[in-house]
Amino acid sequence: MLHISQLNLQLGNKVLFSGANATIYPGHKIGIIGANGCGKSTLFNVIRGELGTDNGDVSYPKNWQLAWVKQETPNVDTSAIEYVIDGDIKYRELQAQLQIAEDNNDGTKIGHLHHELENINAYTIKSRAGELLNGLGFDAEAQQKPVKSFSGGWRMRLNLAQALMIDSDCLLLDEPTNHLDLDAVIWLEKWLKRYAGTILLISHDRDFIDNICQGILHVEQQSLNSYTGNYSNFERQRAEKLSQQQATFEKQQVEIKHIQSFIDRFKAQATKAKQAQSRIKMLERMEVIAPAHTDSQFHFEFPPAKQLPNPIMKMEKVSAGYGDTTILSDIHLNLVPGSRIGLLGRNGAGKSTFIKTISLSQPPLTGELEHSKHLNIGYFSQHQLDRLRPGHTPVQHITMLTPGILEQEARNYLGGFGFNGDQALDNIDSFSGGEKARLVLALIVFEKPNLLLLDEPTNHLDIEMRQALTIALQGFEGAMILISHDRHLLKSSCDELYLVDNGTVQPFDGDLEDYHAWLLTETLKEVAANKSTDDKENSAATKKEQKRLDAELRKKVSPLKKQTDKLEKQQEKLETRLKQIEELMADTELYTEQNKTQLNKLLSEQASIKSELETIELEWFELEEQIEAIREEFTA
Repeated sequence: MLHISQLNLQLGNKVLFSGANATIYPGHKIGIIGANGCGKSTLFNVIRGELGTDNGDVSYPKNWQLAWVKQETPNVDTSAIEYVIDGDIKYRELQAQLQIAEDNNDGTKIGHLHHELENINAYTIKSRAGELLNGLGFDAEAQQKPVKSFSGGWRMRLNLAQALMIDSDCLLLDEPTNHLDLDAVIWLEKWLKRYAGTILLISHDRDFIDNICQGILHVEQQSLNSYTGNYSNFERQRAEKLSQQQATFEKQQVEIKHIQSFIDRFKAQATKAKQAQSRIKMLERMEVIAPAHTDSQFHFEFPPAKQLPNPIMKMEKVSAGYGDTTILSDIHLNLVPGSRIGLLGRNGAGKSTFIKTISLSQPPLTGELEHSKHLNIGYFSQHQLDRLRPGHTPVQHITMLTPGILEQEARNYLGGFGFNGDQALDNIDSFSGGEKARLVLALIVFEKPNLLLLDEPTNHLDIEMRQALTIALQGFEGAMILISHDRHLLKSSCDELYLVDNGTVQPFDGDLEDYHAWLLTETLKEVAANKSTDDKENSAATKKEQKRLDAELRKKVSPLKKQTDKLEKQQEKLETRLKQIEELMADTELYTEQNKTQLNKLLSEQASIKSELETIELEWFELEEQIEAIREEFTA
């Protein structure tokens, strides 16, 4: 197990941990949450041994292999797939030893090393590395490209793949989804659920935490507070805890007021002075219970747009792309006030091309794109951070938009985005990525747009800011198109889903679960297509022979099909029970001390069912692949 005992740590003038304790058991998947700057990443540095402590101890078994995502990527000519394989250090060591043995023609050593390589599944290493890269968005061609040819976000994906390649006992993941699209997030989530080791996960994506973790460590008030269950369970437990804390606080305030009243009345009277002094000492000894501050520091809303035309934008038979290259064709879209569209699609399908065309930053190749003369676009993407002016303060950015605004008015507005006190007057050059993203959002909201284009707006934002953005978007009156890997934001903010695929942009008939299923189906099709080396039609077979083949095919497929049908029924039964459990766990009474046993039982059953569902799904897809392979064999 990983054990943190009486951890004390101060960086500069800031105390991050004071007497913090936590125990993480082998195989447990724990989400680490807390406000930005509370010490989550610093805790990882301590666990890795890169940072010492002022006091306390962090320990784990000596034979544990830790893995984490490197923050820097070398600018090398090594291909992407070989770079990922470099993550398996044991393999590289054995490979080097084998080369020496072969150079020395040492037959005994060569045989021994081949046996060791076989023990670590070395002969499947390229396929495993390829699977990781494919899941993270690298196609076969990209896997052969040199590392130095990739941009920063794609290099971080390479580092993530390399960390997953390590045969580790414990994974330390710090915001692993920041540079991923929704497809890659879904793939990573499935991979991590199958991972047998211990996971410590820092993430601000609540759905991602929900679907992976069985426990939460909340970094708050310099302590590590443990909660059982996923993030949704944490929210319910914490709400109950804060409610009880608030009631205790209010009760204590009545007691303090009563004691203070006694002191004020009698401390000047000689006959009562002794009792008054006793009450003063009682107040000094009394532990002051902090009131429950449940409100987030982030609170903002979109003010009404100056103009709200209808329609805001209209596209008829639009083709989009670059130069002579058409990426998307025959786009039909009517954006009116209240349009709330979530944009789905695999990496490279053309989502960014679509957004850029709507933003008017690139003209359509063909077709009609009409927009209101009162169009006011609020466009957020990662490159929009470049609109910030180096050397300027948040207040200066606001006053540049409205020169006549009073400084205090600008500071009041910025306070809703977390720029409180002197931070509103700080130079932005020292701001973190999250602080810059919040400032860009503040500027967008301030300009009162009637069309919002949001391309991954939650990167680097913590959970509280994401929640504030979700609430603000629900009150936005204009039209909105959102690309996000944050499923909670998509589900909470969008009324329609559109799919960008195969050169088209079409309404998607379903929800995010259906999109997940669609992705799996498409992946299966691609796997089947890749396995097929011959596309010939069996034109030589006679009708009689074809009937015989069909009968033989049914005979071979039938038992597999029975198994898939059985698995589907099991899956349906388990999903029904899982829904019942989640309904039971919505009851806040369950999180009281007297119901702890029942809660733990439900949590255990929930984790067991999720694990079983994952196993069933994998088994189902393996059977489907076998069926597909048999069909290919008969049609070859």
